[in-house]
Amino acid sequence: MPAPADQLPAGLAACDCLTSSGDAAATAAALHAGHRALTLVPVLGRDGGALVPLALLGPMDETLPPRWLPALHRLAAGIPPAAWGTARSPVIVASSNFGVGSLYAFTRDADPRHLAHGTPFAAVALLRREFGWGEHVQVFSHACVTAHLALAQAARLLHAGLADRVLVLAFDFVSPFVAGGFHSLKILNGGWPAPYARAETGSIGLGDGAAFAVLTRDPAPFRLAAHALHNEMYHFTGNQPDGSGFATCATAIAATTGGRRVWVKGHGTGTLEAGRLEAEAFARQFPDVPLTGWKGGLGHTLGSCGLVELAVAVAAIRAGRIPGTIGGTADCFVDTVSLASFVSATFDGAILTSNAFGGAHAAMLLTHD
Repeated sequence: MPAPADQLPAGLAACDCLTSSGDAAATAAALHAGHRALTLVPVLGRDGGALVPLALLGPMDETLPPRWLPALHRLAAGIPPAAWGTARSPVIVASSNFGVGSLYAFTRDADPRHLAHGTPFAAVALLRREFGWGEHVQVFSHACVTAHLALAQAARLLHAGLADRVLVLAFDFVSPFVAGGFHSLKILNGGWPAPYARAETGSIGLGDGAAFAVLTRDPAPFRLAAHALHNEMYHFTGNQPDGSGFATCATAIAATTGGRRVWVKGHGTGTLEAGRLEAEAFARQFPDVPLTGWKGGLGHTLGSCGLVELAVAVAAIRAGRIPGTIGGTADCFVDTVSLASFVSATFDGAILTSNAFGGAHAAMLLTHD
C-alpha cells in the first residue's frame, strides 16, 4: 500500500527565492528562455581541480561573514513582517549543508572565526541574531527532501492549531567540501546535466539557492494542498532497483489530486538510474501529464531545491508559461517529458517532487485559483 499523503491544505501567503539567475520571477523567465546558469568552475574553488558545472551567486570559497548571509538578507527583505520566532509565528530553517563551508574553510586557514557559524546550530543562531527572531525556531536537514519536510511540518503546525503562520526559510550554498563530495561520487563531473535523457553517463550540476515561504490557514490564491513522503532506507545513496520507492510516493500524491488538471515538476538532476525510475513512476500515475525539470538550468540546490523550485513554479504560473526541461534531449526515458515550455492556463494544479540519497522521496500538490 502507498504511504498516506498528508492532506493538510495551507495557504501560501508569500513565497520567493534567490538563485544565480535572480529572484523567482527572473529565474522562471530565464528557464523559459532556455538559459543555463551553470558554468564550468574548479571543483575545489581556489584550490583548483577538475572543471564541473556550478551555478553560483559569487566565488565559491567561504568568506567572513559567511557568503550566504548577504544573500539571505537580500531574500529576507521580501518576507512579510511578523513576530517571527514566537510561539504563534514560528520559523523553520531547512538546509542540507548549513555552514559546512565554514568548517571546510577552517581546515584550510585555521581562522577560528569560521567556527562561529560552521554548524547547523551556530548558523541558525546567527540568523536569529541577524533577523531578530525569537526562540521558536525548528531546524530540518534530510538531504534533498529537506524543504519538503519543512513545508509539511509547517502545515501540521497550522492544522494542529499550534501556529497562526509559519515562515519556512531554506538555503544551500555550494562549497568546495560539497562540490568535492559529489565529484568523488562521479555524478558531478565535466558533463552538463541532461535530466531524463537516455545517455551513457549521468551528470549533475550544483547551484546556490535560497527561498522562503509563509504558510497560513487563511485562504490564498496558491495553496499547498497535500504532501506525500516516503523513505525506503535502502542504501546510503541508491534506490530500490525496482523503483518501488518512487512508485509509492507517486501513487500517494496521485490519490490527492481529485480530478485536477496537473503538470509535474520532477526532481530531474541528470543522474541515470534515479532519473529513469522517477520518470517511469510518474508516467504510470500521470500518463497524459507533462513532466518537466529545471536542474539542468539552475543546478541542484540540494536540500533547498523543494522550496526554491516551488517559488519558481508559482512565478511561472503567474507569468502564464511553465519552463520545459532544461538540458534535456529528444531521446527521453518517457514520452511525457516536456522539453519545451507550455502554457499554464490549462492547469489548476502541479505536483512538485524531490528525491534524496538513500531512497527518500517527497511530493506535494500545489493548487491555485
